[in-house]
Amino acid sequence: MSLNHAVIWIDHKEAHVIFLSADASEAEIIGSKSTHSHLHHKAGEVGSGRLALDSKYLHSVIQAVNESKEILVLGPGSAKLELIKHAHHHDSKVAANIVGVETIDHPTDKEILAYARKFFYKVDQML
Repeated sequence: MSLNHAVIWIDHKEAHVIFLSADASEAEIIGSKSTHSHLHHKAGEVGSGRLALDSKYLHSVIQAVNESKEILVLGPGSAKLELIKHAHHHDSKVAANIVGVETIDHPTDKEILAYARKFFYKVDQML
């Protein structure tokens, strides 16, 4: 059995990584080590106003899907885009395997899995 599809749901606190095939799945949760409780700083301070994600956190998520052939990235905000940028800068093989990016709020793992199965079914039909 080969679990060559992966879906990542990511926000600034944790990433849910699910590996799946037509009839099986495995899940893993990767947490951020960041101690910041606020994602934005107060008005009048210097900077973009957004807290950057920890690069070690992003690297561990990328490493988790290193062997996946096709990757779907989901998430509610900018974390999914930061993950993709990190992949392009640090692991072009993983970046090349990202086949979709979708905005989804805070689903359960079952909802993530159902969404991924539907997505990858369509992708597999196109191939």
